[in-house]
Amino acid sequence: MLHGPGILRPDPAFPAMARTGLEASWQRCRHEYGLDPAAPPLPEVLSGAELRQACLCMGRLLYFAGPEMERLHAALAPVGYTVMLSDMDGIVLTHQAASPLRRGCRRWHFWPGAVWQERHAGTNGIGTCLAEHRSISVHRNQHWRSGLHGLAGIATPVYDASGRMAGALNASSFHPTPDGSLGVLIASNLLQAAHQIEQACFMDRYRGHAIMLLGNAVGASVPLVALDRDRHVVGATHAARMQMGLPPTQDVNMCLLDDTAIPAPTAPLREAQTMAIHTALASAHGKVAVAARMLGISRSTLHRRIRNIAGQTQAGARA
Repeated sequence: MLHGPGILRPDPAFPAMARTGLEASWQRCRHEYGLDPAAPPLPEVLSGAELRQACLCMGRLLYFAGPEMERLHAALAPVGYTVMLSDMDGIVLTHQAASPLRRGCRRWHFWPGAVWQERHAGTNGIGTCLAEHRSISVHRNQHWRSGLHGLAGIATPVYDASGRMAGALNASSFHPTPDGSLGVLIASNLLQAAHQIEQACFMDRYRGHAIMLLGNAVGASVPLVALDRDRHVVGATHAARMQMGLPPTQDVNMCLLDDTAIPAPTAPLREAQTMAIHTALASAHGKVAVAARMLGISRSTLHRRIRNIAGQTQAGARA
């Protein structure tokens, strides 16, 4: 709290923040941003022209987010939550709110054009999600600014077709339950929506390509790769890039199962190759010839890879 002009003193709430995983955000607000927790809490709001420009920069992701925003609105409006999508600058680009909530949404800036950057608004769902690139829940007095202590915000990252984090999908309420009992359910709905948005963007970007799933979703991203006619990987989502050890900004043009460049057993690419083989075999109902055609390799190559995977599994079990 502030005790005297401009003097930040230790806050007894810090131990509680450590338990919620928000301690790093509070530290940034205190030391990096120098935010006064008692200062006016509401963020700035962009003009109409500035908001339109931000929406244009988001591109087609904003279009594909529409159906998921509507689905979330139908699920969360009855419990008093509004749904928002922001870009990487924390600008709310679009929202869904029930008619009875609209006045409160305007008052609390749960509205397009509001800028919820952590640097200015302090610890909050959208801003802290963007700062830490992970799903975040900020409930009532977990907000840095005391004027926001009546709010609740849950946010999860949204990724584009190139594997880059594009913004945050958020559900917020200005009259949440005191115990935050709905948090887990809301967070699950947000993750599902983020997966659907990413998949829709990826399928649109790589229309006409073969799309392969490399396992279960990792956080807010689903591990998908796009293959051209020669079965070269030409696109990958954020989770797939993590598996293959590729940065989000790097162009992808590689053969997932190239015999001339077999990675070490512990390399991230090895895990992606193994998952691709398992996926193809499952899709082919165990038929090696069919799986080999799906992967664009010969049956003998696939048999050799299967033996290698079995040998690595046995070696790992012995270790």
